[in-house]
Order: sequence, then C-alpha cells, then structure tokens
Amino acid sequence: MLKANQDYLKLPGSYLFSTVAKKQREFQEKNPERSVIRLSIGDVTQPIAPVIIEALHRAVDEMATAEGFHGYAPDLGYEFLRSAIAENDYKARGCDIEPDEIFVSDGAKGDCGNIQEIFDRNCRVAVCDPVYPVYVDTNVMAGRTGSYDEKSGVWSDVIYMPCLKENNFAPLFPEEKPDLIYLCFPNNPTGAAVTKAQLQAWVDYAKRNKAVIIYDAAYEAYISEEDVPHSIYECEGAESCAIEIRSFSKNAGFTGLRLGYTVIPKALEADGVKLHALWARRHGTKYNGAPYIIQRAGEAVYSPAGKEQLKDQVAYYMKNAAYIREGLTEAGYTVSGGVNAPYIWLETPDGMSSWEFFDLLLEKAGVVGTPGSGFGPSGEHYFRLTAFGSFENTVEAIKRIKEM
Repeated sequence: MLKANQDYLKLPGSYLFSTVAKKQREFQEKNPERSVIRLSIGDVTQPIAPVIIEALHRAVDEMATAEGFHGYAPDLGYEFLRSAIAENDYKARGCDIEPDEIFVSDGAKGDCGNIQEIFDRNCRVAVCDPVYPVYVDTNVMAGRTGSYDEKSGVWSDVIYMPCLKENNFAPLFPEEKPDLIYLCFPNNPTGAAVTKAQLQAWVDYAKRNKAVIIYDAAYEAYISEEDVPHSIYECEGAESCAIEIRSFSKNAGFTGLRLGYTVIPKALEADGVKLHALWARRHGTKYNGAPYIIQRAGEAVYSPAGKEQLKDQVAYYMKNAAYIREGLTEAGYTVSGGVNAPYIWLETPDGMSSWEFFDLLLEKAGVVGTPGSGFGPSGEHYFRLTAFGSFENTVEAIKRIKEM
C-alpha cells in the first residue's frame, strides 16, 4: 500500500522562516499603509560586486560559442574553482586541503541538509541549542530524532548542547556520547564565536569519541578578532574527524546565484569507511553540478579585485551590525553578537516570549525579526536581528524600536 514518509509527518508546523514570512505577509495585507522593514532572514541586499558581474558576463558570452560552450559540470566542480578554493581558503591559512577534497555545490543549506545521508540512521546527533533549524529538521526527515515534545520543543533522540549567556553562547561537551556533532561558528543565530583553543578542544573531543564534526563555516568572512579560526582545519587533527561546509552567499552575495562547497578530507573515516568516497557517490548520483557561469563567478571571488570589493561589502554589513548593537544597547536591551557575525542576539524585554516580542515589534515598529524559540528551546526569550539590510533601513529600524 502506498504510504507517505512518516518521518516527514513528525515535523512540527512549517519551516521557521516560512512562518515568519507568512506572518509578515498577513500583517501587510491588513495594514497596506504601513511600511515594514525586514531584519529577519539572512538574505544579502547589496548588488553583486563588479568584478564578479564581469566574470559572469564573460562566461555567458563563452556559452554562446561552440568553443566555449559547457554542459554538465564535473562531479566535484571545475578544477579552476576547486584550486582557487584550496589555495585561498585553506593553504593560505596553513590547512592541508587538496582540490579533490572539495565538492562544489549550489549552496551550504543543501549540503548541511544532505550530508546526513552518508551516515547510519541510528547515529546519535548533537546540536547546539539554539541552532540553525536545517540541522535538526533534516535529521527528523531521516528518522534519526525520535519523538517530539511540543511543550518543551525537544526531540527525544537529539543531544542538545545549550548555548547560554553564562558560557558566552558556546556549547559545552555533552554528557551523552554523540556520533555526529553539528557546530556553526561564527554562529547563526547567536553571532557567537569560539577561539582556536576552544575549537581545538572540540576536535580532540571528537577524536576521543570517534565522532564526526559537521562544521558550518558560512560566516567566516565576517570574523574580525584575531584568535577566531576561519576553518576547523586550522586545528590539529581535524582532517580525521571533521567535514566543513561553506557558502558564497554571505561572503560574496550569491543568495540569488547559488554556490557553495563541502570539504571531506580523504583521511576521514567512519567504521573504516572513507566518507570522501561515500559523498562522491552521493554527489555524482543526485547532483548535476553548479552551472559553469556561476562557478566562473565564484572563481572571481578569489581575484585581487574580488577580495578587495568583497572586503568593502562585508564591512558595509558589519557597519549595520555595529549600529544595531549600539542602538539596542542605548535603548536598554541586553545584546550580543554583531562582532564576528552579521547577527544580533537580544534578550526579549520583561520576560516576553520570543513570538510575543515578534508580534509587538511588527505591530508597534513595523520591524520583522526572528523569534529565538524557532532555533530551539534555549532560544526562548531571545530574538535575532540581521545586519543584511540597507544602512538606511537599519537606521530607520533602530529609530522605530527606540520609539516603541
């Protein structure tokens, strides 16, 4: 008898950001005269850098000729892009990562969700709490998380690692032994970062426990402090226990172009099986590769002009982050983040729930953010604002919040 996938039916409600967008849409339909400023989803707003646009145009022109036409991309991605990534993102930082250990994709979100497929269904998963919802939701879909308690917001078979103000929103080692450990630094949603020594401790912990770290480094371009690592492979021994996932969306504004990559070192094994080979098999079977023109645009990110132009773009968003952080502090809010990441994490006032604060902010100020409870149980009584809007809208949003 034909049946639906029962694991999908366990998912509570809709995806967090779909719910936020629905509430915003309903508010605007009822209040068409009100202007709404969106500081919720982490979508960039600045135009693609000129040198990247030039690379796109050249690649499009190539595709119009018989000599320059390109069809399906190679499984791992074009060599020109993988070599640029290996040289600039890894070897330049002392990380021994080779081009053939890099798998080019259409973005970090898909890789974060799909990487769990190469692991056994019975693996125990540990996540930071609060956390980017994709890590948990995709493991729910895979039947790995047990049952859901709606009141507490907790999955029975997930190991939660609370990231609290008391420990600077960094996780502590869990009491239960995990098989897969999801880490994201600089962090979404809290904006927190860890030092190299702290990350090295996680690498050592994973090796002792024969666990694999899935390290989401989507926001590494926003790091401003010296002792914060840009890659987990800056830590000794990480090649034998860690997978790293990166995106071109936040550092280069590719949310509308779609490009990312996953690094799986050949030294990484699970129960004697090379995970590089498993991901290569999955990648080749289920994915036809990022388009040639997009990969040429990605290559331009690593050009001297690309690096300079993107440095300015990152600085623009971090100027917004500083403005939000300082403005909310002046208004009496308790805030963190906004130093090594484009996210501000604030405590809701007067013990309000995060969804109550969402409704208040939308109704009184016309500003949309993201309720912390949507990121996990430890996110309750917190709220996330992003720095990806225009500076003008950022200034106006803080003005409205102060006037509430």
